[in-house]
Amino acid sequence: MPKTFHRTDRVSAQIRRELGTLVHNLVRVHGLPSVSVSDVEITRDMAHAKIFVTALMPERSAEAMKGLKELAWELRMDLAKAMKLRHVPELHFHYDDSVDRGERIDNILRELPDTVAAEKSREADAEDDDGSDTKPE
Repeated sequence: MPKTFHRTDRVSAQIRRELGTLVHNLVRVHGLPSVSVSDVEITRDMAHAKIFVTALMPERSAEAMKGLKELAWELRMDLAKAMKLRHVPELHFHYDDSVDRGERIDNILRELPDTVAAEKSREADAEDDDGSDTKPE
């Protein structure tokens, strides 16, 4: 069965593309920490849009979110100029921590082989110390 593409899906994809460049420029002008737009969810009536952003420096994400929320009106006006929509949705910024969680999981998995190798060497050392593995004469 073919997948149907709703207008809201197409509009949210276009908003994501446009906001990507607008946010990049705005961040540079206002000296905010670097962020990127990861996803956009728009309501069916296209009155509100949830904008999910990720910060390149997670420790400064709160500062970036505060700045974006303060500049939401300016971004909405710039978005209205860039897109041909009768009504541009109200922008609500949310921090997307999925990248941070993914990095944390990746680091845990990278450390896992070292941990397993260390446990095996400890077990081998413990068997050697027991004297149970003596060679028959």
